[in-house]
Parts: sequence; C-alpha cells; structure tokens
Amino acid sequence: MNKKIHNIFISCLLLTIGLLPLQVQAGNPDRQGEAGAYELLMNPWARSAGLHTISTSMIRGVEALRLNPAGLGRITSTEVLFGHARYLEGTDIKMNAFGLAKKVGKNGTFGMSIMSLDIGEIPVTTTNQPEGTGATFSPNFFHLALSYAHTFENKISVGITLRAISESIADLSAFGLGIDAGVQYVTGEEENFKFGISLRNIGSRMSFGGQGLSFATENPDGTLVYDITVSQRSAEFELPSVLNIGMSYDFYVTPKNRLTVLGNFTSNSFARDQLGAGVEYGLNEMFMLRAAYKLEVGLSADRQAEKSVYSGLSAGIGLDVPLNKKEANNRFGIDYAYRATQPFSGTHNISVRISL
Repeated sequence: MNKKIHNIFISCLLLTIGLLPLQVQAGNPDRQGEAGAYELLMNPWARSAGLHTISTSMIRGVEALRLNPAGLGRITSTEVLFGHARYLEGTDIKMNAFGLAKKVGKNGTFGMSIMSLDIGEIPVTTTNQPEGTGATFSPNFFHLALSYAHTFENKISVGITLRAISESIADLSAFGLGIDAGVQYVTGEEENFKFGISLRNIGSRMSFGGQGLSFATENPDGTLVYDITVSQRSAEFELPSVLNIGMSYDFYVTPKNRLTVLGNFTSNSFARDQLGAGVEYGLNEMFMLRAAYKLEVGLSADRQAEKSVYSGLSAGIGLDVPLNKKEANNRFGIDYAYRATQPFSGTHNISVRISL
C-alpha cells in the first residue's frame, strides 16, 4: 500500500513539473502593486532569511511554513521557534513570530505559526488638520497558519498550509484565507541532492470594510435639507501568489565539513520573476555560515529604480548545539541574518530554536 501511494506522489510530482512552463509565465511587472497583503512575502525566520528565502528544496521544520510546507516533516520530534526581525532598518517596523511543529506517528507532522507586524503609532491627520490631530493609530497585521506534512519512505514529502490573514485599524478591517502547498524530493547516497516546489498564497480575494468607509453628506435629491450617512465599498484585492522551484546539493569535504550549493527560481504573479543562488557551510552541523544573492529577471539597467526591495546580497550565521549528550536530537539553536535592501538600511533577523 505504501509503495502504491509513493508511486502516486511520484506521478503528481512529474505532473507538477510538466505544468511548470504554464506556471512560470506568471511573472508580470505590469501588475505590480495590484495585489494586497504583501506581508505574506515577509520572512521573520533568520535561517532561511540568511539564504534570501530561496531554500525551497532544503528548508525544514517550522520555517518551512513560510516557504515550502513539505519541509515541515523533516524534523525528528518537536520543534519550537521564536523569530524577531527589524524590517527595513530606519522604518521602525518589526516582525514577531512564533511556531511549533510536532511529529505525529512515523511519517506525519503538524505545525502552526503566528506572525504579527509592529508598525508603531501613526499620527492621525485630516484635511482640516494636516499637521495632525494629536491622536494616533496603529495598524494590525496578523497571520495564523496551520500545516500538515507527510513523508513517504524518507524520499518524498508533501505539505499543505492553511493561513488566516487579518489586517485592521480601529474602524477598518479585512480578512482572508490563503493556501500553500509544496513537495520536496531527496535522493543520493547521503541524501545530498534535494529538489523542491512550492505554490504559495493561493486564496480568497480580500477587501476592507467598516465604519471608516462611512461618511455624512447632504440629502442628494434636494427636496429636504438634512444629512445622511453613506457607506462606500472598497475595491477587492488578490493575494501575492508565487511559485518557487529550487534545487540544492550537499558536498561533504570531510565527514564534519559540509558545503551546500543551492539555486531557486521564483515566479511572481504581481511582479518580475527572480533568480537566486546561495551557499551554506556547516561545521559538524553545529556552526553554519550562509550567503545568497537574488536578482530580478528582465530588469534593464535604465529601470533599476523599479527593482524590488530584496535584490542583492544576504548573509547569515547560525549556532546549533546539543542540550543533552545522550539525546542528540535535543538541541538549541540561534541564527542571525542580514538582507541588503534598497532603499533603507537592510533587514535584520534573529531566531531562537529548541528541538526536542
């Protein structure tokens, strides 16, 4: 029975690859800015951020919920992860995230994560008081993700994530649901070749509603002079869906020295497509160094001002140590990442991981 299921998922993987020529045409710079909920593309986790979020093929654990949910199943038992990021240094925007993954049975893994943005206090201005009324407001951006991944014979893993998206201020709010799905395939004598595909942010259209869209105006028919309250309707917007295709290969220079080379292609439905490449060095799987570079496809030299905020270099460092000599899977890890941005002064990520 397991072999039959394994063959079914091999067929699904091949079908997905066969459909890629249709999917990769999604990149469309003419639609840039037409989507909403772009915080879905923000990454609060340091390990994958150090590789510019291009580790589709090799990402694992809680971080996989942000890129390829198939990697959720690559943990041994339980993982707890905390993440914090200073987004676009100089804007005072911060990301905070928490995630939990738990192995269920031999091949299944459940995971959940929450992420919120802290944008700070924004002064309230009006047409009559453009310098500010003295009041402030704080937008709320919150995501809750639930995921499940299943691994078949330790070669193929598939995963799916359901994400609830909430955006609001005091008198306006929007809510939506998004789905991510992904596949990872591992092969080689030391399982050193990895291939991954993920399709993210496929879901409902969103729109804002609430008292903030109501206003008072005079009776339009002119027969009687009195005010009425009119409610406006906001335009709907789509989620920023993306398709990621990635590969990686582990070179073991010595049993304790690993060098991983990876590449990734990202097809954006509402922006230019992107290519990325990176390397990760691991010393005894305890000390890691990471670096990556990402560029946009089809961006000419005279249109550099249009490139996305993350085009260029990223780098990261990580430490992962055992908590108990008798239990090799009980580990504590801390990771830091920096991504160059244009404009502003880059994004800083830090994550703390506990594996049990």
